[in-house]
Formats: sequence, structure tokens, C-alpha cells
Amino acid sequence: MKEFASIEGCLICGKELVYSQSAYKAVCCGCGEKLDTNAACTDGHFICDACHAEEALPVIYYYCTETDSRDPIEIACAIMRHPAIHMHGPENHVLIGSALLAAWYNCGGDIDLPGSLKIMRERGSQLPGGICGLWGNCGAAVSAGIFLSIVTDGTPLNGESRKLSNLLTSECLKKTSEYSGARCCKRDGFFAIETAADFVADNFGVLMELPEDFTCEFYPRNEECLKKNCPFFVA
Repeated sequence: MKEFASIEGCLICGKELVYSQSAYKAVCCGCGEKLDTNAACTDGHFICDACHAEEALPVIYYYCTETDSRDPIEIACAIMRHPAIHMHGPENHVLIGSALLAAWYNCGGDIDLPGSLKIMRERGSQLPGGICGLWGNCGAAVSAGIFLSIVTDGTPLNGESRKLSNLLTSECLKKTSEYSGARCCKRDGFFAIETAADFVADNFGVLMELPEDFTCEFYPRNEECLKKNCPFFVA
């Protein structure tokens, strides 16, 4: 496992990340590989997605196999408190769908949870960091769509599953797009989880639990927090 000095901003020095419209080659400070990237810090440090998420992925898997919670927000927040989970980053693309899978299973959903979590890790890890801005497609929303694809045995030829998975992703994206401001993997993740919980209740009768009057505990770590303009901000 790699150890980094910071959990926000640049993992090497904590400084601000700078994004480029065009990808360029840079050497990862974690593994030493020369890879394409759209982001590095103001001092030029670059961490690839694999190194960024390396410590987080086993934490996500282990917690989701052990919890008996029916509340995907509770599951997600418990994982997010672990120091391996950064404020922002591609590990969140696995975390959101995994929390939903665990809650689905604990609500009586008939799935092989360990196997489903491994599929979630495989698919979610293919979503690069920063795609919410660079691709116009938030990874948290896609993660929710992957969750639904898994529990409905989705393939490109399974028409009903394909329809529902894309519909859920689109509803998550619509909710995310209602709020202007810089990316926040926590805010967009909470939106995706709440939207997915409502969606599976309406379409499958699976009643996940959600907290009442939920507020975010992670805002002090986010320099771009919307504060009072975020529905999860502490009043």
C-alpha cells in the first residue's frame, strides 16, 4: 500500500489541482508509470487513478461485506470516514454503487454480495477521476447505474435492465445538475444514493432506509463547498 502525505488536493503536497482540457503525459508519483492525465497540482505532482484508489478499494469491499445496515447513506459515510477515502477521487465511483449493493442485500435483495461487489469494483474502477467536468457524466451517477445493472443482471441485450439502469443514471445526473458549483464527490454521491433508494422503492418495492434531516460532516475538507447553497450543509 502507498502512503500519501495529504488526503485533500494533491496527495503529495496538498496543493491545488490544475485541470487541462487536453490530456498530456505525466509520470505518476506513486507507481512511476508515464500515463495520460488531465490534472496535476501547481507543483506538477500527478497521481494516477489506480494509485489514488489503491488503499480505498479494499476498505470499501470489506465494510460492505460486513455491515448489516439497510441505510446506504449510513454505509457510505462510515466508509468515507476511513483515512483511505479521499475527499474527491475515483474511489467514489466504486463506493457509491457498493453502498447501494450492501443496502440492497441487507433489505433482502437476492444477490451474491461478495461477487456483486467485485463486479462493482471492476466496472467502477474504469471511470476516470474528473469525468463530471471533462465528460459531462458524474461518476457517482454512473456508479448508481452500475449498481442497478448488477442487481438486474443487465447486459446490452437485456432491454428492461438497460432501460432502468440508464433511467436511474439520468435521474441522478438531473439531480446533480440542479446545483451549480465545483465538483463535490460527497454531495453528488449523496444525491445519487438518495435518488437510487427512491428509484428502487418505486420500481422494485425494495425499501432502503435513509436518515432524516441528513447533514454532511465532510464539508470542512472541501475548499469548494457550496456551504449554505448545498442541501446537506449544516445549518
